[in-house]
Amino acid sequence: MEPTVTVRSAAPADADAIVRFQLAMARETENKDLDAGTVYAGVRGLLARPAHGFYLIAERGGVVAGSLMVTPEWSDWRGGFFWWVQSVYVDPAHRRQGLYRALYEEVLARGRALGEVIGVRLYVEGSNTGAREVYLRLGMQETGYRLYETSLSSS
Repeated sequence: MEPTVTVRSAAPADADAIVRFQLAMARETENKDLDAGTVYAGVRGLLARPAHGFYLIAERGGVVAGSLMVTPEWSDWRGGFFWWVQSVYVDPAHRRQGLYRALYEEVLARGRALGEVIGVRLYVEGSNTGAREVYLRLGMQETGYRLYETSLSSS
């Protein structure tokens, strides 16, 4: 029998695992080596500012096996918040075992419970077909939007 998946809010003690996941994700999905100190400061910064977002942790058999970050975006068109799911990572040894599904379902449950969350969005690297297939299987739909950015920092 497979150990059950437990999803919980991240705590400051989870920062090292989240940073490890983010460094691995950048290498795996975009072939980028991020600065660990910068990522650590970013993770700790969000953990210290719950109004800016939160992390969820997925555990399997007591082992931290995955995480994601949620950040809010106010929509004046719709009078509510979209929650952006970001920084999704599941350790390769725990993939295809329902961890992302459990994380995603927890995001939906928390959003519904608040009442002012009107939708959940995410962006994905265009070539990450595995992730795109997972999101479609969970009922997400690709939108007509494209993502643009202007960087205001050197990192």
